[in-house]
Amino acid sequence: MTELKIRKVGNSLTVTVPVSIASAMKVAEGDALYLTELPDGGYRMTPHDPALVEQMQAIEGLSKRYRNTLKALSE
Repeated sequence: MTELKIRKVGNSLTVTVPVSIASAMKVAEGDALYLTELPDGGYRMTPHDPALVEQMQAIEGLSKRYRNTLKALSE
């Protein structure tokens, strides 16, 4: 478990992420991180936009369903 510190910067609060964690998550300064609320009241932090993940899953389903149509359109 890693403890993150909350600090005040101007009128905002910031969370400091250790370099080793940022490196493991493949993020750098200026990248976005997303917090997703979990059913048990906790949170998950990820560099991947959950809305985009859902959209990509929907596209994968459609591309499988309409594989022949998409192939014909691409020719």
